[in-house]
Amino acid sequence: MPIYEYLCADCGTKFEKLVRRSADADSLVCPSCGQQHLQQEFSTFSARANGASKSAEMPSCPSGGRCPTPGMCGMN
Repeated sequence: MPIYEYLCADCGTKFEKLVRRSADADSLVCPSCGQQHLQQEFSTFSARANGASKSAEMPSCPSGGRCPTPGMCGMN
């Protein structure tokens, strides 16, 4: 049973949801505003090996955080 990430187009809330069947995804609503205008986001994968975190996520922004202009550099 995969956990998917969603973004609400109305209020901008990001949330995760366990989806048991693809038919269940059609009835999802935003937990903040209750609207159904949701966009499925790409999830990142993360694993632990020998106590260190290994992430399949793209490299972080050179500024040490998230870019102030998301989507412009392709790193977030």
